[in-house]
Amino acid sequence: MHCPCVGTSITGRVNHKRPHSFISTSVNFHPSPHKMAKRKVDFENRGFQDGWEAQYMFADVKGKAVCLLCGDSVAVMKEYNIKRHYETKHHDKYKHLDTTQRLQKVEEIKRSRVRHLAANLQQQLVGKGKAFIAHSLAVDESTDTSDTAQLSIFIRGVDSSLCVTEEFFGLRSMHGTTTGKDLFEEVSRCVDKMGLPWDKLVGLTTDGAPAMCSQKSGLVGKIREKMQDENVTSELTVYHCIIHQESLCGKALNMEHVMSIITRAVNFIRARGLNHRQFKSFLAELNSDYGDLPYHTEVRWLSQGKVLERFFELREEICEFMESKGKDKSELRNKKFLCEVAILCDITSHLNALNLQLQGPGRVITDMYATVRAFKTQLRLWETQILQENLSHFPHCQTMKEQVPLFSQLDSLLEKLGILGADFTRRFADFEAQKSRFELLSNPFAADVESAPSNLQMELIELQCSDTLKAKYESVGAAEFPRFIPDTMPHLRSQAAQTLSMFGSTYLCEQLFSLMKINKTSHRTRLTDEHLHSILRISSAQSLTPDIDELVTKIRHQVSGSDK
Repeated sequence: MHCPCVGTSITGRVNHKRPHSFISTSVNFHPSPHKMAKRKVDFENRGFQDGWEAQYMFADVKGKAVCLLCGDSVAVMKEYNIKRHYETKHHDKYKHLDTTQRLQKVEEIKRSRVRHLAANLQQQLVGKGKAFIAHSLAVDESTDTSDTAQLSIFIRGVDSSLCVTEEFFGLRSMHGTTTGKDLFEEVSRCVDKMGLPWDKLVGLTTDGAPAMCSQKSGLVGKIREKMQDENVTSELTVYHCIIHQESLCGKALNMEHVMSIITRAVNFIRARGLNHRQFKSFLAELNSDYGDLPYHTEVRWLSQGKVLERFFELREEICEFMESKGKDKSELRNKKFLCEVAILCDITSHLNALNLQLQGPGRVITDMYATVRAFKTQLRLWETQILQENLSHFPHCQTMKEQVPLFSQLDSLLEKLGILGADFTRRFADFEAQKSRFELLSNPFAADVESAPSNLQMELIELQCSDTLKAKYESVGAAEFPRFIPDTMPHLRSQAAQTLSMFGSTYLCEQLFSLMKINKTSHRTRLTDEHLHSILRISSAQSLTPDIDELVTKIRHQVSGSDK
């Protein structure tokens, strides 16, 4: 996707909501044909000419010619109209500029547009933040192409109406060290800049790195010290990203020896252009259902499952191809190895399905953990079925059982599932400790009153005894119901707001890093921190959209004043 503001690539939902009268773009928009008769201009195939940017300070915005200087657009996209607008309103001020200077001016104006849009989004977020009764932060750190550490921060706030706002909070470029103290200073600067009270900070979700999680010198410890200094009596709830922990659970299987053999075979085929082309031709000659073999990328968690799946399906073809190349294929035909591949393939497939369920913006933490709990229950079911030699949920293992009469890997499969279950229990202990708290939001009518906090017990009894509220819960569902908790139950509303504000993962941070890598490439390392932050704020916006009318009005007033 191409950024209409700066002539650079960005992705994000904001592109679908971008207005037609403010941002410049070089992407031509072709409307779909209609049955109605076309106007004369439609038959003239008029299109925006690139030279008009420098010559007349205009840009093409989804099929409209828009003046970069004042934001006006011409009714018909033809040079006469564009030229007349420029000469009438702007010629005297910019006539001294040559072509190169004009192009530089155009780029400066585009960058200015990005800053204006980002600033407007920031102002809107500050306005919403004043109404937050509870908010939480998701914090993660990564390094860009110029080896600069970038600290990504997102905020999830809830107002008194229990409406949730989940937005980009800040991206801090850290050119020096990245200790817990450094991370805290950057996060604290963002919180103070927005004017958020520390006593409304409920939760903190991180990537689990020591600099983040250390209770003494890490970000977590420093924030807790700050809250104590601010005389905050409530406790900060800290989570390690659910998605990251789920990925780490898979590593407990200790199947690296299997992946190393597969990776060597894949690299032999994919790393050399000739081998890769010949392998694809080989598959075509065999009329294979698959046309290629994907790479495995360690950073991309889901890639391992795709590689395993394809390798298992093409195991015979891979062996034949490598044999034709004079390579030793004995380890690839080893029955024990193939059984281990089948086990890893099936388990990874289940883990990938869980991973995909946990991804996405706007996820409620209670729903995310319910998904994890469901997976733990599935593990117990699978163990029971495997003891009965039922492999219905493990199709690749079933295939190997049919091909290897003395299938001896059932014990190994049971062992791996046991290891996985134990690691899930260990890693998600902090979430399990919040089970009763989560239930107050997800299913308050089934919550145990006696185990609930004392300040909630009376209100919880009133809630559970109300047939009207129970009917509302059944009609709108758990996600929407908290908004209908009456004001006469303030403690329950406050509790719901706190839980709704919590991040279950750092998914949005990871998504932002992907956007950052698209925008700040090895060819654009000189992109300034300010410009990068502005681009990312626009492209990562969730529910906020720039107020274009307000921005255009301000710019027109500025231009009018300068012309005078």
